[in-house]
Amino acid sequence: MQAVLLAVTFYRDVLPILQNHCQECHRPAQMAPMSLRTYEETRPWAKAIREQVRSRKMPPWPADPCCGHFANDRSLTAAEIETLAKWVDTGAPKGDLRDAPAEKTWPEGWNLPSHNLELAMPKAFQVPASGSVEYQYFPIPTGFTEDRWVQAVQVRPGDRTVVHHIVVYIREAGSTWTGGPTKSDILTVYAPGSTPDSWPEGMAKLIKAGSDLVFEIHYTPTGKPASDQTRIALVFAKRPPEKRVLTLQLNNDHFLIPAGEKDFRVSAWGSIPNDALLLSVFPHMHLRGKSFVFALIDDKNTLLSVPNYDFFWQLSYRLKTPIQLKKGMRIECWATYDNSVNNPRNPDPSVDVTYGQQSWEEMMIGFFDVAVDAKIGKPEFFVR
Repeated sequence: MQAVLLAVTFYRDVLPILQNHCQECHRPAQMAPMSLRTYEETRPWAKAIREQVRSRKMPPWPADPCCGHFANDRSLTAAEIETLAKWVDTGAPKGDLRDAPAEKTWPEGWNLPSHNLELAMPKAFQVPASGSVEYQYFPIPTGFTEDRWVQAVQVRPGDRTVVHHIVVYIREAGSTWTGGPTKSDILTVYAPGSTPDSWPEGMAKLIKAGSDLVFEIHYTPTGKPASDQTRIALVFAKRPPEKRVLTLQLNNDHFLIPAGEKDFRVSAWGSIPNDALLLSVFPHMHLRGKSFVFALIDDKNTLLSVPNYDFFWQLSYRLKTPIQLKKGMRIECWATYDNSVNNPRNPDPSVDVTYGQQSWEEMMIGFFDVAVDAKIGKPEFFVR
């Protein structure tokens, strides 16, 4: 007897995929331009969805599957892609509402299920319609009278259309730092496409009593005036952790990318000053960025390869299994840049490009999180 093949329907087959892989961004007040919570919202975009998932442009996950396994991998399986394509090819049927999974509940405005504390810039910053805006620094008092361990954090721009990136620094009591190079630890980084930072049970970031958070924000005017009042949400660890999480970085700020060069390479490396557990990696470049690789030199282990870097989808890649780094091990990252006319996002292929803060200049930074003993701070970690 021949088996009867069930038609692919929205409620039974498509909606679960959208809930698990798409609605984090595709819902009201989030970064995606359309919501995909209901059949009525999704149906007009059916053909576009098919093309985007077949080309693997969506969900955004530019990591090459050749290297590394990541806990936050949001890419679709071949079977999920086939399901979405078949649904579109057969007329995008609605199906029976009784087959639908329970509606996924999302927190209002945030991607954290809940949070213990929300802080904001004291007043909105007015972004001009044009011109370049120097980095802005906004100190935010925490009011902490005791040390607090942070298990998860999300920073949320008030107007993400004008925010190039945000770095949130922890400025400890007694420091008067208000911008520029600093040895302060980083709490979190926001860039286009970022998701909340969260760390495994038993690992957390430390904000000492009396500390401020300093928002470093790079604004990029879009042609009309805008107003931004960035906020941050913190989730506190339920108990003091065994491990403290530190954010480190490798960067190269001495390079020149020749005009017209389509495959220019820049690299940076460093040795680990003390034993640590590697948790995640996060590449950062600007509009000429083409590819980025993280690797452990000593054991020839490629941690991450992003062959098609996208400035508008900058992700942190969280290792499914953290890697033990031994003192003296060398970690390297290298990037390639396309400064030619073949790069449609190139601001100006006729000029040589050097390191700089503005998006028409370039950066080469490899951020990475490590876990160390809870009693070790960033200055102590670098004592060899």
